[in-house]
Amino acid sequence: MFAFVSVTSVPSPVSVVVSLDSNINHRDWRGHRGHTRDGGFVPLWLYEISSLRAALLIVGFVEAISLIGLFLARRFLVPRFHYSEGVNDAISGTVQAIGVFYGITVGLIAVAVWNTNSSSSDLVSKEAASIGALYRDVNGYPEPLRSELGTKLRNYTVFIIEQSWPAQQKGEILNGSTNILNDFQSELYSFEPKTPGQVALHGETLRSYNNLLENRRLRIDAVRSGLSGVMWAVIWAGAVISIGVAYFFKIEDAKLHASLVALMGGFLGIVLFMITINDKPFYGYVTISSDPYKLILERVIDVTK
Repeated sequence: MFAFVSVTSVPSPVSVVVSLDSNINHRDWRGHRGHTRDGGFVPLWLYEISSLRAALLIVGFVEAISLIGLFLARRFLVPRFHYSEGVNDAISGTVQAIGVFYGITVGLIAVAVWNTNSSSSDLVSKEAASIGALYRDVNGYPEPLRSELGTKLRNYTVFIIEQSWPAQQKGEILNGSTNILNDFQSELYSFEPKTPGQVALHGETLRSYNNLLENRRLRIDAVRSGLSGVMWAVIWAGAVISIGVAYFFKIEDAKLHASLVALMGGFLGIVLFMITINDKPFYGYVTISSDPYKLILERVIDVTK
């Protein structure tokens, strides 16, 4: 839980940050949660290339596997069955039933992934806004504390932009920002308000500081987010079954059969690309921008210096 500090009872200078950030060290998290971190179901390098290349590779891969499977099925499997009149209608019903259930499942997963991506973008904006609000609060403190706190907030913002963001895109979480906030907190907790106005200001600043910590913690948790290996297994297994059932249609023209399977494979490839590209909002080539922090730095912090 997040600590909220009253003015009359101030905890030790490291309590809040330690409670929130004791586990945030400089480390690579790619192998810790789910197969997607270690390249089990979706190789990590796929996130590190442009979205166009990723789309072409995913769709091309699904198409190739679908057509190879069709060739093998028509060559070795389908001739073993005895087809009667109306069998295509039965196969069509099976295809439709599987398609409906799989479509609903993948659709819900796609919506959830998109919502996660959008929520992560909101978290970035909230953390940047909390930095701006806290910076304006510390401007009410007397010198030299005002300059010291303002400088540390600026250093934190610059660190996020120049170091934390590139590290996140590589799957790493740096602890340098934690050290900066530890120093900021020590300075902030050392202040003893002497007037009613300073008491009110200090209380509001502590609330703003805790809002920053909360938003930061949520953003770091979102950095590690992603679909589990089980979810990816369901997605890929469902894709194989959905396309595999179409192999059993009795279609004399192999080119027509291949065209139908290719259309199904292409559509599934596009859906899988959309899920993949939105699964890790902070990792790889296509990521959430650090522009909200740059905006706060340029229009709030540097303007009021």
